[in-house]
Amino acid sequence: MKTEEMILNMGPQHPSTHGVLRLELVLDGEVVHDVKPHIGYLHRCMEKHCEAMTYPQVVPYTDRMDYLAAMYNNFGYVGAVEKLMDIKVPDRVEYIRVIIGELQRIASHLVALGTFGLDLGAFTPFLYLFRDREKILDLFEETCGARLLYNYMWVGGLSHDIHPDFIRKTKEFIDYFRPTIVELNNLLTYNKIFIERTANIGVCPAKEAVNLGLTGPNLRGSGVKFDLRKDDTYSIYNKFDFDIPVGEGGVGSVGDCWDRYFVRVQEVEQSLRIIEQAIDQIPDGNVKSEVPRRVKPPVGSIYHRVEAPKGELGYFIVSDGSLNPARVKVRAPSFVSLSAIGEMAKGYLVADVVAILGSLDIVLGEIDR
Repeated sequence: MKTEEMILNMGPQHPSTHGVLRLELVLDGEVVHDVKPHIGYLHRCMEKHCEAMTYPQVVPYTDRMDYLAAMYNNFGYVGAVEKLMDIKVPDRVEYIRVIIGELQRIASHLVALGTFGLDLGAFTPFLYLFRDREKILDLFEETCGARLLYNYMWVGGLSHDIHPDFIRKTKEFIDYFRPTIVELNNLLTYNKIFIERTANIGVCPAKEAVNLGLTGPNLRGSGVKFDLRKDDTYSIYNKFDFDIPVGEGGVGSVGDCWDRYFVRVQEVEQSLRIIEQAIDQIPDGNVKSEVPRRVKPPVGSIYHRVEAPKGELGYFIVSDGSLNPARVKVRAPSFVSLSAIGEMAKGYLVADVVAILGSLDIVLGEIDR
């Protein structure tokens, strides 16, 4: 028997919305009929600001989109401008960018895994994962002086070369961190309560994931083996050997919340493999040799995409030949992921909405740009 529908607002101050987001839940009792995300509470006009900035001045603005993966925001933007200007950066710069980018992927995933567990009531893994993330932030701070917003990757190079101790300390971090992944799996991944809250919840089949435009771990969690680092390679990722984890329905259905979570756990291990290979191959060289005095691309446009921690991060830049971009449009993975929650949550319970949203790993700075 159908009862009268009720509308329940979740957020924008709810701790499980991962930022200033309001979800309008259409409910029949506790069963979800629809979810309508309401965004814009954090809107900062970042894309419009870029039109008033020179190309190098845009870099700090990219930091503030996905502020949990700021290095990779830099990576995508400078790659787009370099492609527009036909700049070939030194090999040392490419290797450092990959090492830093994969460390940032690990740091971003640690936040995603820790806060996901916290959403479902697991507090201890959150503390352990943030402890490990701090060690990566220590490496970043020693490299460029910042722990959250970096402005590290510049058009044509980097703001600084890595610290003389960076390679040694990164190797020490890898040796320390590998066993903690096993610890995470014992503590959270295969925890009975955690599995009951995530298995067979928010199931998104492969075809639906593709139709919804999902990318990154959310797409791969549905069993689709697509990663831009291999399928539309950029930088020097084609020089490294690594696997692309996909959801396999390990404890439930392919494409459920648990699969999206576990893909991120496995990606952390693959990032360690890439970092180890890059460290062993890194050449000497100057990290500023190709930084132009004036960044003035020719008239034209470019779309450049990278595999950011949350999915496909694309920059569409239009140049009118001046020192400022005429237009910068960002294809933000979190924006697309959030748009899928209405389809994923239908037929589940209110408590499951928290699990589904947490499994998508969104950040509002990237959505309300």
